[in-house]
Amino acid sequence: MLSLPEELTHARAGACLAQLSAGMAAEASPVVVNAESLKRFDSSALAVLLEFRRRCLRAGKSLAVQGLPPHLDDLATLYGIEGLLPRT
Repeated sequence: MLSLPEELTHARAGACLAQLSAGMAAEASPVVVNAESLKRFDSSALAVLLEFRRRCLRAGKSLAVQGLPPHLDDLATLYGIEGLLPRT
């Protein structure tokens, strides 16, 4: 299982995506991303998850998200993308 950091804002998005991508090869499908430790974030967190989902799909894997904070879940619903981030 891969994990998101405590803070995921625009300034940290690239590094987080690189870390997730590096860990993807060792993960079975679905690749589970644990978001429980996420405390400070902006909409960049959704962008990271969506791009990571694309990378998983290109690698023939699916993505599942665990412990998405309620506010981030609300943002995903507001943007109409909640269906693209399946929950475990």
